[in-house]
Amino acid sequence: MSQKAEIKACLFDLDGVIVDTAKYHYLAWRRLCNELGFELSEEENESLKGISRAGSLEILLRKGGVSLSQKEKEGLMARKNGWYLDYVDTMEADEILPGVLGFLKVLKASGRKIGLGSASKNALPILEKIGVVPFFDVVIDGNKVTKGKPDPQTFQLGAAALGVLPAHCVVFEDAGAGVEAALAGGMYAIGVGDSAILAGAHLVIPGFEGIGLDIFNKL
Repeated sequence: MSQKAEIKACLFDLDGVIVDTAKYHYLAWRRLCNELGFELSEEENESLKGISRAGSLEILLRKGGVSLSQKEKEGLMARKNGWYLDYVDTMEADEILPGVLGFLKVLKASGRKIGLGSASKNALPILEKIGVVPFFDVVIDGNKVTKGKPDPQTFQLGAAALGVLPAHCVVFEDAGAGVEAALAGGMYAIGVGDSAILAGAHLVIPGFEGIGLDIFNKL
């Protein structure tokens, strides 16, 4: 990958990057774990970041020592998602993370393409809730992928849909699995959050406040 490659497109993860819905996932997963007879701490919930719904359930069932049929698992995932959507339904537009809206406006004005690459199957309703759907040229979510992160499929589909080569794409991610996916797809990765967790990224930022196009010069 050339160090001088022009950034023509940006792909964003959703949870923890654009909006903090992690708290709603946690409440729903914790409720499910309680029904199954064990607890889920906030720290343990961190291991589910960037993982698909089915993948997350498998992690939790192993933790709780619970063995279920595929049909039972599907039922649990549906219940968890129903609770999650109930929580999401209470979201307000101001729940978009600080600085994100301003950065999206700057990107749009610059002519760069913008995509979403998320494991969430509820990405569009969330984007609608916070009023940012018009900024996105493409949304690749859990309904369109067959392989979750750290497999690069999510971001590869995003780049292809935008018509931009991976080497000209930068991915914004808050999870280690997402950074791995970006790198495996031949893209730049900017971590959003904890540099200890996101050490593999080309660059790590604490958030989007004060971030402008000059960030691409640091890659």
